[in-house]
Amino acid sequence: MDVEHAHPTIDRLFEGWREGLGRDLTAYRNHVYRVFNLATWLVFDPDAEAVETLAISAAFHDIGIWLDDTLDYLEPSVDRAARFLESVGRTDWSDRVGEIIRWHHKVRPWHGPGAELVEAFRRADWIDVSLFTLPTRVPRDALRRLLDAFPRAGFHGRLVVLGVAWARRHPLRPLPMFRW
Repeated sequence: MDVEHAHPTIDRLFEGWREGLGRDLTAYRNHVYRVFNLATWLVFDPDAEAVETLAISAAFHDIGIWLDDTLDYLEPSVDRAARFLESVGRTDWSDRVGEIIRWHHKVRPWHGPGAELVEAFRRADWIDVSLFTLPTRVPRDALRRLLDAFPRAGFHGRLVVLGVAWARRHPLRPLPMFRW
């Protein structure tokens, strides 16, 4: 399993988000690349379209946290991805990318159209957010290489800080992104 160190779509999007991400740019970019690599490894023999779909989904999946200033970020992230897809003439991908983003925090497996990509992405994000402690068929040496290439850079700690601040303001909806 080779680590993909760069993807043109991800890198182009991050150039445009540099100001909006501010000090969290490296932390979020590294998270995106860890999730992207994990997801592509978890899909059985992904074709070029699947890889591009996963790249776009990875870039946008949490972006609403920063660009929309909310922890209730799933729909804002889906909307941003749909606008991007429209701008590149790929509106036919909007439903698939939207499902990947919308369900990436689902606790139980997702069953629906395009489940292979949604599930691979969901599991990839859970693996990364759990600091690689969840069981996975990805070899440990591949996980080490991935973390060497894309260090955590404070991503998980930043999520805790943002989560605590959100919970104080929204005590009845402390984790609005989770789905059962």
